Amino acid sequence: MSSLSEQALPLYQRVHDAVMARIVSGDLTPGAMLPSEFDLAAQYSVSQGTARKALNKLEQSGLVERHQGKGTFVATTTPETSLFHFFRLRHQDESQAIPQPFSETIRRRAANAKEAQVLSLEARGAVFEIARVRCIKKTKVCHETSVLNADLFPGLKERSPLPNALYPLYQRSYGVTIVRADEQLRAMEATSSIANMLAVSEATPVLEVERRAFDIVGRVVELRFSFYLTSQLHYSVSLR
Repeated sequence: MSSLSEQALPLYQRVHDAVMARIVSGDLTPGAMLPSEFDLAAQYSVSQGTARKALNKLEQSGLVERHQGKGTFVATTTPETSLFHFFRLRHQDESQAIPQPFSETIRRRAANAKEAQVLSLEARGAVFEIARVRCIKKTKVCHETSVLNADLFPGLKERSPLPNALYPLYQRSYGVTIVRADEQLRAMEATSSIANMLAVSEATPVLEVERRAFDIVGRVVELRFSFYLTSQLHYSVSLR
């Protein structure tokens, strides 16, 4: 029997939530084909227009992909789409700058106060810290540190070296799908440790980006700090 709160929801939202629950539970895995609008409408006793509205909302949130003439599928994160959507450095001609790993360290440690708060961990809960230097055309351009809830990513350290794009690994190996990221940017001078990692002088201008990456149920599953050299590149953002 539906609860009063469920009954108060618009019909399309109830269909949306039911399909999302199947994705979250793993009943519908990445790449799986969803029922058609007609079948969804019959299954949930709604109009085909209502089913279409539910699928449109799922598509807008990045949970599904609709292919004309083929159907609707649970979104699959690929290295190409991950780099396009989440690595924002561009060359002066606006072409995608493709980063390559230069160095990598992974360690398990206790979370600090900020990490525990952002990742919804108990105080001093266990995290994995992934520190990587990335280069473009053999020039170091980025130092990034990603912090993850260790319980969500068991055995991550043993997977080193990790792939260039991390989000497909999160989805494929751990069932964690990143659907959005919130970022804060600021210009600053490189500290001695960042300057040493990027092989530049201390106080060189860098762009600091703090990212919080969210999964399909709205959890922050990654806290990332990146420091970019942008003298020959720029950080591209599209606002809609």
